[in-house]
Amino acid sequence: MRSTQTRRLGLTAVLALALALFGLAPTASAADPGPADLTFATDSATTVPGGAVNLSMTITNNRTYDVWFVYQTIEPTWLTTQRPDLKYSFTGCSLATAAGSVACSGTGPANLGANYGATIPPGQSRTVTLTLQVAADSGCNGNIGFYSYFYAEFSDSTSTSGGPLYTPETRVLCS
Repeated sequence: MRSTQTRRLGLTAVLALALALFGLAPTASAADPGPADLTFATDSATTVPGGAVNLSMTITNNRTYDVWFVYQTIEPTWLTTQRPDLKYSFTGCSLATAAGSVACSGTGPANLGANYGATIPPGQSRTVTLTLQVAADSGCNGNIGFYSYFYAEFSDSTSTSGGPLYTPETRVLCS
């Protein structure tokens, strides 16, 4: 009887080792709900020269620890930089809070993370909205788009990063 149990235990150990070596065994990280996510939205897909579009960025904490620190960049896409006739700038920044929107400090291209405010508790999110102002003398029929990288640190001393993440494009139309 004992040799049958030993044989089964040995076969189980060999099978578990083979699965682990070939990457088929479940890992502890499979239970991890995931890192912080960064998503984008715009209030309009089009605008005209002289118009403005609000670009909202939402970071969501999917971990069981607080987000203590966020660093984020935002840069124009390569196709956007190939249209020198498109003229635009970020002119405003606001953080959505329970009491309403409050002004935030930066509009890009680097360290937008400070705009998300204080600690982000588990399961919660923060939304920052940048105002993209298109110049009155901007060219037309081109798309303005951006990409972003972010880095977040959690209260358990872990971190996560992501990118490039792309914003929706805004089409500048002429009437």
